[in-house]
Amino acid sequence: MNGFEKRTEVKKHQIIEATFQMMNTDKGIANVRMDEIAKIAGVGKTTIFKYFGSKEELIKEVFRYFFDLMGNTTKAIMDKGMSFEDTLIAMSNNKIKYLQEINHRFYLDLMEYFTGRDEQGDSIIMKQYTQESFGIMLDLFHRGKKEGKVDLKYSDEFLLVYFQALIEGISNPKIYDRIVPYTTQWTEMMIKGLAPAK
Repeated sequence: MNGFEKRTEVKKHQIIEATFQMMNTDKGIANVRMDEIAKIAGVGKTTIFKYFGSKEELIKEVFRYFFDLMGNTTKAIMDKGMSFEDTLIAMSNNKIKYLQEINHRFYLDLMEYFTGRDEQGDSIIMKQYTQESFGIMLDLFHRGKKEGKVDLKYSDEFLLVYFQALIEGISNPKIYDRIVPYTTQWTEMMIKGLAPAK
C-alpha cells in the first residue's frame, strides 16, 4: 500500500468512526448529518461522498465495520486454541461485550439492517455474516467433537443450521433484550445440549 492509499484508508476510517459516534446515540440514524461527520472526521463533505457515494452507503459501511470488529476478535479467540467450552464461552462474552458498548437505538438500527431481506426472503447481511462465520464455527464444532463435547452423530450441515437458527433468533430485539442477562446460562445450555448422551 503506497502513501496515497494509506492516507485514503485513514480518512475512510476517520469518517466511519465519526459516523459511528453519531449513530451510537439515542437518536440513531436520524442523528446522522453529513456536515457534522465531515467536521468531526476533519474532511470535506465531498470526500465523504467520494468514498461512500451516499449517506445510506456510509451507514451500511458503519454496520459492516461493527460486524468486522466483532468478527476479528472472534477469530483471535479461536486462534488461542482453548478448549471447546472455553472458546464458546469466550466468544459469547465477546459478543455481549461489544453489544453492551453500543446504544440501544444503534442496536435496533443494526438489527433492522442485519435482518433486512432480499427478494428470496433471505437476510442480506446474514448471508455474508454466516458465510464468514460458518468456517469458524465448523472448526469449533470439530474441536468439540475431538474433545467429546459435541456428539459425533451431528452432521456439519445440522450444526451449521443449528448455529444459524441461534443467531437469527437472538438477533430479534425482543429476544436479545431478554437473553443478555443469561449469556452464561445460554452458553452452558448450548454446550450441554450438544454433548453426547452418557
